[in-house]
Amino acid sequence: MSLVTKIMIGLVLGVIVGLFFTSSPKIASDYIKPIGTLFLNLIKMTIVPLVFASLVVGAASVGDVKKLGRIGGKTIGYFFLTTAIAIAIGLVLANIFKPGIGVALVAGTQPKVNQPPSLIQTLIDIIPTNPIDALVKGNMLQIIFFAIFTGISATYIGEKGEMYLKLCNSLAEIMYKITEMIMNLAPYGVFALIVPVIAANGPKVLLPLIKLILVCYAGFIIHSIVVYSFSVKALSKISPTEFFRGVSGPAALAFSTSSSSGTLPLTIKSTMEKFGVSEGIASFVLPLGATINMDGTAIYQGVSAIFIAQVYGIALTPGQQVTVLLTALLASIGTAGVPGAGFMMLMMVLTSVGLPLEGAALIAGIDRILDMGRTSVNVIGDVAGAIVVGATENEIDYDKASVKNNS
Repeated sequence: MSLVTKIMIGLVLGVIVGLFFTSSPKIASDYIKPIGTLFLNLIKMTIVPLVFASLVVGAASVGDVKKLGRIGGKTIGYFFLTTAIAIAIGLVLANIFKPGIGVALVAGTQPKVNQPPSLIQTLIDIIPTNPIDALVKGNMLQIIFFAIFTGISATYIGEKGEMYLKLCNSLAEIMYKITEMIMNLAPYGVFALIVPVIAANGPKVLLPLIKLILVCYAGFIIHSIVVYSFSVKALSKISPTEFFRGVSGPAALAFSTSSSSGTLPLTIKSTMEKFGVSEGIASFVLPLGATINMDGTAIYQGVSAIFIAQVYGIALTPGQQVTVLLTALLASIGTAGVPGAGFMMLMMVLTSVGLPLEGAALIAGIDRILDMGRTSVNVIGDVAGAIVVGATENEIDYDKASVKNNS
C-alpha cells in the first residue's frame, strides 16, 4: 500500500473517530492530539538543517557565474520571474475566492499571532546580522539568504570550498532520508491531528477542501495558459497550441509520478525533439529548472497559506503576504523535485509568518491531488524556460521541431 493511500486512510479514519468524539472533545485533545504533536515536532526538527543544507547545495550548483554566463542569467531570471508571478496568482485567487472562509473553529483553538513587522522591516531583516542566531531561531528568510550566499561563495574559492559543499551535500542526503522516515509516520500523525479538530468543530471543517482544490487548479491553469504560452509565443515561433501539444507527454508523466526530477529524462528528450531546442540549452536549463523552478508549488504555497490563515481566522497583512511570496520564491531554489516536497516546503512557509503547522493536517489528505497538478505545472514551466532561453540564444532549429512539422 502506497504512503499516499495510507495518509488518505489515516485522514478518513481520523474524521470518523473525530465525529465519534464530538460529544467529548477533551478526550481527543488529551490523549490523541499529543501523538500529532510528536509528529509535528519531528517535522520541525528537520526544517532548519534540511532547508540550509539543500539550499547550499542547490545554490552551489548554479553559483559559478563564469560558467553560467549569459545563459545562466537568463535562465535564473526567467524562472524567478515566473515563480514570483505564480505566487502572486495563488495569493490573489485565495484572497478573492477565500477557500478557508466558513470554517468557524471553536473558542480557544485560534493561535496567538505576534504583531507582524512592516514591509520595509521585512525586507531589511532578510539579511542576518548573526547567521547562527537565525539558525537557532529558525528565521527562514535569513537562513535562505545565508545558505544561498555561502553556496555561491563556496564555488568561487574552488578546492577550498569542496569540503564544505561535500559536508552540506551529505547533510542534505541525511535529512532527505530522515524526512522519508518521518513521512512514513504521516498517516498516524494526520490521524492524530485531524481527530481533535473534527471532535471540536464537527464535519463542517472539511467542506472547504473541495474549494481549495478548485482554487489551486484554477491557478495552475491560469499560470500555464497566460504566463507560459505568452512568453513562448512572444519570444519564439512556437504557438500556444503547439507548445501544449508538445509538452503534453512530460506533463502527463509528471502528473502521474508527482516528480519533476523523475520526469527529467523525458522532458529533455521531448524538448529537443518536439521543439528543436539544442542539446546544450536543454541539458543546462532543464536540470536547473527541476531544481529551482517550482511555479506550481509556488501557487500551492500561496493558496494554502491563505487557506490556513482563513481557517484559523487570522488576517494576514500585506507585509506577511509579501513574506509568504519571498519565502516561497527563495525556498523554491532548494526544494527537491520529488513527491511530497511541496508539502514539506509548506511547513517552512507557514513558519515564516507564524501560522499554525497544525493547519497543514487539513491539507495532508488531499496533498497528492494537489501534488499531481503542481508538478505538471513545474515541468511545463521547465520546458517553457528552455524554449525561451533557446529562442533568445538562436539555438532552436524550427526545421527539426516535430510540433512545427506536424502542424
